[in-house]
Order: sequence, then C-alpha cells, then structure tokens
Amino acid sequence: QVQLVESGGGLVQAGGSLRLSCAASGRTCSAYSMGWFRQAPGKEREFVGGITGRGSTYYNDAVKGRFTISRDNAKNTMYLQMSSLNPEDTAVYYCGASSRNSYGVYTRAHEYDYWGQGTQVTVSS
Repeated sequence: QVQLVESGGGLVQAGGSLRLSCAASGRTCSAYSMGWFRQAPGKEREFVGGITGRGSTYYNDAVKGRFTISRDNAKNTMYLQMSSLNPEDTAVYYCGASSRNSYGVYTRAHEYDYWGQGTQVTVSS
C-alpha cells in the first residue's frame, strides 16, 4: 500500500503561519484524490480540506480563506499552507489518500484508504 508521511508541525503563536507536507514514498500514482484531516484530544477526526488528482480543492468552512492545499505530483507531495492560525486549530494533522474516483473530494475519514502518522500543530494564545 501507499505510505504517507506528514511533516512540518510545531508550535506557533496565534496569527502565525505554518506549512505542512505530506510525502508519499515509492512509486505513487499522481491521480489519487487526497485530503487533510485533524484530530484534537477527545474529538472526532475532522475534515480540513481535500484536493483531487487534477488539483481542484475543497475546504471545511472553518478553515476556508486561511488554509490552502496544493500538490506537487513530480515530488509526490501534498502541502497544507496554514495562516492566521488560532488556538482552535491545535490538533494532530493527518494526510490521507483515497482509492475512490480521483475526480472527487472526500470529506469522511472512512473514504480514505491510506494515512500518514500525523504531525502535531500547537497554536499558542
């Protein structure tokens, strides 16, 4: 199966910015639909945003206008650029890849087949 690894998490002050990366190892098809999810302690895993195999994006309203998802298929890497961060954004962030139709964006965790290990993002007030 596809192996995904997130990186770029850390501690940032409210109002700051951070960029997360999700690298796929091995030979990975560029046509996967992919997404970012986050999970805070005691809460369900929450959809952040997704990107189709062709680069179309869709975001959770909670992050729309602040977060941007992109992908570099030549590097087998997806990115999450986060700005105007606030303490409510604190969570472990996960990337996933779906084997479903690559033209779609999927908002539920069960629609993804491959996951990274997660990277911690902490936003201080």
